[in-house]
Amino acid sequence: MISSFASALGKFPTVALTRLSTPVTRIERLEQACGAQSRGIRIFVKRDDIGDVGNGGNKLRKLTFLLGQAQAERADKVITVGGIQSNHARLTAAACAKLGIACELFLSDMVAIHDTEYREGGNVLLDRIFGAPLTVVPSDRDVMAAANARAAELASSGHRVMVIPAGGSSPLGTLGYAQCAQEILEFEAQNGIEFRHIVIPNGSHGTQAGLIAGLTFAGQRGARVKAYSVLADRDVTHVKTAALARNALELLGGNPADVDAHADVVIDGGYRGAAYGIPTQAMVDAVHLLARTEGILLDPVYSGKAFSGLLADIASDRIPSGADVLFVATGGVPGLFAYRDTLAQTATAI
Repeated sequence: MISSFASALGKFPTVALTRLSTPVTRIERLEQACGAQSRGIRIFVKRDDIGDVGNGGNKLRKLTFLLGQAQAERADKVITVGGIQSNHARLTAAACAKLGIACELFLSDMVAIHDTEYREGGNVLLDRIFGAPLTVVPSDRDVMAAANARAAELASSGHRVMVIPAGGSSPLGTLGYAQCAQEILEFEAQNGIEFRHIVIPNGSHGTQAGLIAGLTFAGQRGARVKAYSVLADRDVTHVKTAALARNALELLGGNPADVDAHADVVIDGGYRGAAYGIPTQAMVDAVHLLARTEGILLDPVYSGKAFSGLLADIASDRIPSGADVLFVATGGVPGLFAYRDTLAQTATAI
């Protein structure tokens, strides 16, 4: 299995942006605090929130492949898109700075938060520190169309431009999480463990799609991956994730028909809240609880909402006694500073 993964992934040019495999650690104080320990549930965290570039995060895995392709194509300019507090935009700016590729960011004004901390702090501040020019696109305009128009303008003056979609979630970028699936399987084999659930947030779909593609390529079922949608509603997220997983599996050399959209793509839409980027009390509680029991930080948009879903599943017995669970921490810590007033509130679960 390991050799076939290496052969499949080795066909694609990559750049080194973070040390892999990322560590996995058990969080026993959190288990005790949330009642998991009394039911024999063990919870592990895969630390994809740490990395060597740009303060870390899950988008580095995708950028490993995307910017590898950019270098292979001798691109001298990268343009990408996201929301104003996009973790992907921040990491693209940082990775491009490391590689010496100019980067521009087109950010959609898609979240109804207008205070200065949200619009100028957190990831936005880091975007500017990494040297990436920002263009804010109104929510009623197509941010990808704006980015493509800028790319055409640059190409007409002789630049080689790569445009990267939101979250780096193209089939190529998604291979970063097929590689993560390989790491998880290796960890299980080395430690005599099998995770009942691999838990993640789902925003731009690439993390879940890549894990499903990687597991399927290894002859396993993608249903082991349990995602909580944080961007679109559950049904839209499900359709897009299934399509992306099939495309990624095909890139690996597998049969896309092996991904069963009904059986393999498991998504819970109950913890997004009112909309993308809008805080929930459950998210605030989850961020405080993990920070105060384990010293691990979740972000308010993605991992905080997904972890609140995991805690609810444990409390409601949706996770069976004796199960081992892996939570993939996807990063986004700079976003905490954009939500200062919300996160300064007293958490109800502590």
